[in-house]
Amino acid sequence: MLGFYPRHIQFYQEALMHSSMSAKSEKGRPLNNERLEFLGDAVLDAAVGDIVFRHFQGKREGFLTNARSKIVQRETLGRIAVEMGLDKLIMHTSRGHQNHNSYLAGNAFEALVGAIYLDRGYKACLDFLEARILRRYINIDKLAYKEMNFKSKLLEWCQKNHLHAQYQLVDEQRTKEGSPMFKSTVWIEDIECGTGQGFSKKESQQMASKSAMKKIEQDPALKEKLKETGLSKLEG
Repeated sequence: MLGFYPRHIQFYQEALMHSSMSAKSEKGRPLNNERLEFLGDAVLDAAVGDIVFRHFQGKREGFLTNARSKIVQRETLGRIAVEMGLDKLIMHTSRGHQNHNSYLAGNAFEALVGAIYLDRGYKACLDFLEARILRRYINIDKLAYKEMNFKSKLLEWCQKNHLHAQYQLVDEQRTKEGSPMFKSTVWIEDIECGTGQGFSKKESQQMASKSAMKKIEQDPALKEKLKETGLSKLEG
């Protein structure tokens, strides 16, 4: 799966341990993959940015940012994790976790990248992503040019749950290169759910929608509150 032998196996064991295990280290510290997931997320952004920068010669910042976002989004990472069999190695309590957290496999993938970084360094992460991931599971050109309509997905979810979403342009400025940069926020009912930036108003709304979808999926309390609001409107 990795293409090399681990030097410190404990990093990989921790990367595959879900918080539902409630495990603790000898010093009493919670032992799960959340810290490695945080690290892996940052390393992924850097490494995929590196790959995209070299692959798409001459492309502007906006295109590169979108291409990177499409590769590192949780949906893509989750699919890759399942296809490579990583999901079968995750240690977790089985009761209801599949329905409760559809991001489990993607989280583990990010944690795995964090483990590789600690064990072997940045270059090993870069080699792993290029040789073991992009060449096997992702057509980088096809994905980069694919239109990802996060706004449509969010509005469909809101309609399904009887909720109203609206977008607000909160900032407009220019980059050092003189390109326009827009910042938008999406509100669902009276709750601010996501903010995003882009080189057009449309792109900023797409990024705000993506942020909102991620926030709703990762915050069960927010998701439940929104659904209750929708039910109240329906009953009223």
